[in-house]
Amino acid sequence: MGETSGTDAEQPFLAGEGELPGLIAAFDWAATPLGPLRAWPQSLRTTVGLILRSPVAIVTLWGPDGIMIYNDAYSAFAGGRHPRLLGAKVREGWPEVADFNDNVMKVGLDGGTLAYRDRELTLHRSDRPEQVWMDLDYSPIIGESGRPEGVIAIVVETTAKVRMEQRLRITADALANLNAELERRVAERTAERDRVWQLSRDLLIVIDADGIFRAVNPAWTAILGHQPAEVVGRSFREFIWPDDAALTQNGLETAAARTDLINFENRYRHKNGTPRWISWHTSTEGDLIYAFGRHITAEREAAAELAAAQDQLRQAQKMEAVGQLTGGIAHDFNNLLTGISGSLELLKARLSQGRIDEADRYIVAARGAADRAAALTHRLLAFSRRQTLDPKAIDANRLVAGMEELIRRTVGPAIAMEVVAAGGLWATMVDPNQLESALLNLAINARDAMPDGGRITIETANAWLDARGARLHALPPGQYITLRVSDTGTGMTPDVVARAFDPFFTTKPIGMGTGLGLSMIYGFARQSGGQVRIYSEPGQGTTICLYLPRHLGAAEDGGSLPDLAQAPRAEQGETVLVVDDEPTVRMLVTEVLEELGYAAVEASDGASGLAVLSSPARLDLLISDVGLPGGLNGRQLADAARELRPELKVLFITGYAENAVLGHGHLAAGMHVMTKPFAMEALAGRIKEILAGG
Repeated sequence: MGETSGTDAEQPFLAGEGELPGLIAAFDWAATPLGPLRAWPQSLRTTVGLILRSPVAIVTLWGPDGIMIYNDAYSAFAGGRHPRLLGAKVREGWPEVADFNDNVMKVGLDGGTLAYRDRELTLHRSDRPEQVWMDLDYSPIIGESGRPEGVIAIVVETTAKVRMEQRLRITADALANLNAELERRVAERTAERDRVWQLSRDLLIVIDADGIFRAVNPAWTAILGHQPAEVVGRSFREFIWPDDAALTQNGLETAAARTDLINFENRYRHKNGTPRWISWHTSTEGDLIYAFGRHITAEREAAAELAAAQDQLRQAQKMEAVGQLTGGIAHDFNNLLTGISGSLELLKARLSQGRIDEADRYIVAARGAADRAAALTHRLLAFSRRQTLDPKAIDANRLVAGMEELIRRTVGPAIAMEVVAAGGLWATMVDPNQLESALLNLAINARDAMPDGGRITIETANAWLDARGARLHALPPGQYITLRVSDTGTGMTPDVVARAFDPFFTTKPIGMGTGLGLSMIYGFARQSGGQVRIYSEPGQGTTICLYLPRHLGAAEDGGSLPDLAQAPRAEQGETVLVVDDEPTVRMLVTEVLEELGYAAVEASDGASGLAVLSSPARLDLLISDVGLPGGLNGRQLADAARELRPELKVLFITGYAENAVLGHGHLAAGMHVMTKPFAMEALAGRIKEILAGG
């Protein structure tokens, strides 16, 4: 160190006992940004004089670099780092916590305050890592310019207290030493408050259990506009925002019962009549409650603005989804409606011309377009997991084999296809039509991912998911079958995989897809009690795996539907009541019934249907739409019918998801469901099956 002039050594603010006044007087401050002692600003001199007389460990961090000047208590805390820390930059003096101190300097020089309780840090006070806990309070030092020139830090090491608390978690040994330690810490903190009372930019208050302010610090004026003398001796109720009075009273009672409040938020009224949000922390000693409050109005307003922005974003996303729906779905439906209406117009024209031999071609075209429209509506219901499913115990190997030729024709000759069917495959209980649609969709997606040709592999297997595997797949543990469709195509990037099941999301050009295929598959799998997973890498192809729960019974035999002309005929006198508010549906169902020899009775709403049910007429089956007008829906009508005719069989027909009305898929014995649209021959076969007791 260089020599210090007599003028520097005799500075009055350095008077006091201990080691540090002499060390500071002898230090070569001219070699630091602070300059010689005689040139120090009065604010620095006053602060150093204050800390040298304090028994609490305090360090002054002056200037942008945080030049360290501390007292004897802090030198004891610094351990082997003393006296090297004196005059050092705080970042260089404590390099192991440099980032922490960088933040302290930034906040303090911006005029902010920081407070930590039992802050855990790792320090190298004796050239080895040491885990310590501390109470730290940082406040800015206001210089002659009226702006922060440095930071004052009060350091109270709480390592002993924290470790004691840790030990007391496993042993009661009384407790008396811990209480003594806590009392000492409380005393230290009280002393700290006295020293920083005037400097703190947070609200500091002492209040009694009756809510009367005993003391408030000057920050009350800056934050709430009231002078301390206007507050002390008055109740908090005179200053609290009226809507928060009851909340604050409850908080006061909680704190008075020695339960510390943490981040307790309420509003106080500024002197100008506007509210200010304050976040409180409390500690109770005897009959008094000590609290500090952080002004958080700006943070609350920012959070409210963020919430509003998020609401707007969610609304925009909803509108975007609606736009995609009205674009993609309307496009597809217009094409399908054109096929149906055009075919019917040409059919009418050919019939009027007597060209009956061409009628079949237009009938097939219209029926095909109608089937595709039905499949599209099923996709819409499937991705929302609200379709009405018709599950059956099926053999997935048999279903895949039945679909193999159709899939080969669909993907075309440029795509090689291999089917690997597992031996001894378990049965599964799912809607076979939906599974067929899912398999066809996966094959089409695989084809589209291989524009230059490639290979599709369809595999089935049994799978037993243990607890860990089930968690990974978001499924209950148990037995499942898997249906995998793999391709050698372009693959997907991680962000595409993450959005693949989102409704309306598609990577295909506009008009080439609705973005509902994978959504439908996901919804069908989840509604069936299963799951679907994607495994893909760009350039390495894609595998999509369906997990479906095992059915502990035999699979049902599948069979093709007969033509309407070959459908089962009615027994003598069998009568069916048809209730539907759509005249066209009633007409078609009634004509099918009459053609098959059934007597048909029509009703357009629930009340009319109930009148027929209340009559003495013979009725063997009730066919009813679920959604009926007039306040009596199909399920309610069926329940009323069972009261009048306990043995009456019921077939619900529904054009959309009405699981809530149907009891979430749980139907009483003798009740059945079909989803519109359906083939008339399918309806005929289902009626005969129900009446025969199937």
